[in-house]
Amino acid sequence: MASTRRHFLQATATTAGALPAALGAQAPKSANDRIQFATIGIGGMGSGDTASAAAVPGTRLVAVCDIYQGRLERARERWGQDLGITRDYREILARKDVDAVIIATPDHWHARIAIDAMEAGKDVYVEKPMVQKWQDGTKVVEAAKKTGRIIQVGSQRVSSAEYRKAQEIFASGAIGELNMIEAWWDRNSAMGAWQYSIAPDATPATVDWDRFLGSAPKVPFDPTRLFRWRCYRDYGTGVAGDLFVHLFSGMHFVTGAVGPNRVFASGGLRFWKDGRDVPDILLGLFDYEKTASHPAFNLALRVNFVNGAGETSGFTFTGSEGVMTIGDGVSLTRLPKEKDPGMSSGNFDSATQQLIIAEHRRKYPIQQQTVADLGGGTVERWEAPDGYSDHAAHHANFFEAVRTRKPVVEDAVFGLRAAGPALLCNLSYETGKTIQWDPVAMQVKG
Repeated sequence: MASTRRHFLQATATTAGALPAALGAQAPKSANDRIQFATIGIGGMGSGDTASAAAVPGTRLVAVCDIYQGRLERARERWGQDLGITRDYREILARKDVDAVIIATPDHWHARIAIDAMEAGKDVYVEKPMVQKWQDGTKVVEAAKKTGRIIQVGSQRVSSAEYRKAQEIFASGAIGELNMIEAWWDRNSAMGAWQYSIAPDATPATVDWDRFLGSAPKVPFDPTRLFRWRCYRDYGTGVAGDLFVHLFSGMHFVTGAVGPNRVFASGGLRFWKDGRDVPDILLGLFDYEKTASHPAFNLALRVNFVNGAGETSGFTFTGSEGVMTIGDGVSLTRLPKEKDPGMSSGNFDSATQQLIIAEHRRKYPIQQQTVADLGGGTVERWEAPDGYSDHAAHHANFFEAVRTRKPVVEDAVFGLRAAGPALLCNLSYETGKTIQWDPVAMQVKG
């Protein structure tokens, strides 16, 4: 699997070296072919995104925006003292030398900045989830259509070579008729549970608190809410928006499904009782109705921040002819169906038993058993090459689309169809109700 967020900053140190294998991309045709970009929100994920983007041939970072001064200073330490810096993202959008922006702010700013950026003529790479509230998703979709700008959502599984292989296996019919999918992402660490470090110099003088709050409820300055914003529903989307949305993105990419029709979630705050108001355990159940492209199936998702065995993540796709798993590579397991379905005659009288046995043996004569008959089955396995980075590939795909104006692999519609049902898990968890969702219209029903 790709690097998780808590390990991401360590992984980005090798991103540049992994790019040639990930890209298959060509260098710019001339110096004038360079794409100049800026990053809005230069925290942990924003810094990782920026490193991957800057490593794509033919790109140049020209400016960054953040509401905490220490991050702006760190950006200049890392990318040069001539780097443009500001606390106001509108100054980034007003720059004529910015072709594209990366948006890696807290979730409650995603939709507003993405729409403003597209209306300002910028192409957009926005971190997942695309929106904090599903109702804002159609506004982003409409802005993309109206402006004609490129927008890619930052859930890198859709650019993963492993998920592409899984997509091929699934499309080949190797697992038969799909009936169930299970996916999970468990953790058991402070960083994995979003207890990020808090800057000791964070004060109203070094932080633009009002700008951070934006449309969120007005509360007194609190650096914990800033640096651990994922722990609070005012700014983030909990485990559903942080991790369920990754799982939805990968699963939709593999299967071609566009979303569930029914959503139910349950969970609780079991361990990380540090003032957060979002659960650290969440379970989701989803019904996918039959369509022209896939049969009806059920999906089960799980995130657990209290897993004493450590971090684990993966997928299991169960079908009538086999099972495909994703996790440390892609595996396909197929076990031939039994040639003899067996019989149950012991609860009949002796004469009836003899009749049942005779009729059964007429239909299913005793045959010599093979290894496969005894349960050996077949297993195939595929792994991405060493050094491969789906994060690098995802940014490369974005800039290729910016350059060629061809569609991206994860546009606003795809982003909403992944974010919508993930965000509805929060609504289901909070209300205790099952939510009906129209995955085509991307609207709550009823």
